[in-house]
Amino acid sequence: MILTVLKSKIHRAKVTGSDLNYEGSIAIDKKLMKAAHINEFEKVEIYNINSGARFSTYVIKGKDAEISLNGAAARLVQKNDLIIIACYAQIDEKEILNFKPRIVLVDEHNQEIIK
Repeated sequence: MILTVLKSKIHRAKVTGSDLNYEGSIAIDKKLMKAAHINEFEKVEIYNINSGARFSTYVIKGKDAEISLNGAAARLVQKNDLIIIACYAQIDEKEILNFKPRIVLVDEHNQEIIK
């Protein structure tokens, strides 16, 4: 059996901007992408903590501390909203016992909090 599991997430990132006239996507700080093992053009789910909106898009590389929603997704966030960026993967059920998602916590400046 194949299971869909949380691969990684960036928790409580602050939206730094949005651009309705861009093609679409979420721009994420390259350091956060690396820390969360999220790849450019990979599909992610976005959960807006402030509004409760939930939607999916794909990732592009952003500037330092950038979390910017583009295209239609720009209508679902406002600057300074807190969001969760979740990425899922499919694994064989035999892998579940040894699987652990990568959770990246960030501060109010979208910098990774190192535990």
